[in-house]
Amino acid sequence: MPHAAMSPNNVAVITGGASGIGLAAALKFASRGMKVCIADVGGDRLAAAETKLSSVAPGGAASIMAAAVDVSRREDLAGLETAVQRRFGGTDILMNNAGIQPGSQMFGPAESWQRVLAVNLWGVVNGSQVFAPHMIERGRPGLIINTGSKQGITTPPGDPAYNVSKAGVKAFTEALQHELRSTAGSQISAHLLIPGFVFTGLTARGRTEKPAGAWTPEQTVDFMVERIDAGDFYILCPDNDVSRQLDERRILWAVGDIVENRPALSRWHPDYAEAFAKFVKGA
Repeated sequence: MPHAAMSPNNVAVITGGASGIGLAAALKFASRGMKVCIADVGGDRLAAAETKLSSVAPGGAASIMAAAVDVSRREDLAGLETAVQRRFGGTDILMNNAGIQPGSQMFGPAESWQRVLAVNLWGVVNGSQVFAPHMIERGRPGLIINTGSKQGITTPPGDPAYNVSKAGVKAFTEALQHELRSTAGSQISAHLLIPGFVFTGLTARGRTEKPAGAWTPEQTVDFMVERIDAGDFYILCPDNDVSRQLDERRILWAVGDIVENRPALSRWHPDYAEAFAKFVKGA
């Protein structure tokens, strides 16, 4: 059965909603007759997304709202929450999806680390803390969907600031779900979206055509909705290159570093290359 929060005339708020997974989710919700607010950093891209949403929403422009928001600023999100209440009466679905991946180095500029953590982690914390109390007070079924990453679970070398931010999103969303299910009268549930390789502006890196191994944002959102309807908390998305089985083996190996007392990130340690290859094959 479809989740009750995704019903016509209910309200969805999506950060990072002007492109990629965020826009695909906004289009999905709007096409279902929901009222949708997209929040992003502003500019032509946000205006174009608003126009596109208005064209698919049964209620037209009256059902769509767009706001220029910096999710790292709690006051921006507080203003957004108030504006959504005034325009649509409240929020049924909050999707904390805004994220950046400019690249990082372990000993890179502090400002780069601070910006990645401010958007990717604090944006999720800010959004959840600002919106959740009023969502609970409404006494209606609702969803908070936080966009994480497989890099926040297996933490591969190469982009440490991004990995740290997404590992934080995982830990925060787990704690949030525990809090929500332990709160009397709450009908809100939290969910961790863990995309696979998705072709978006964040991952394009100069490419104009989708690589064969990538999913589209629309495929990712369809999978997300299907798994939320099924009640999943961890929405672990495959793609055209990586199956769920392979994801599971990689995740189990990463956790095994602790249990087996292996070196950190042993998957990328030359002494463990053969053992990892056998493990992945189930040997």
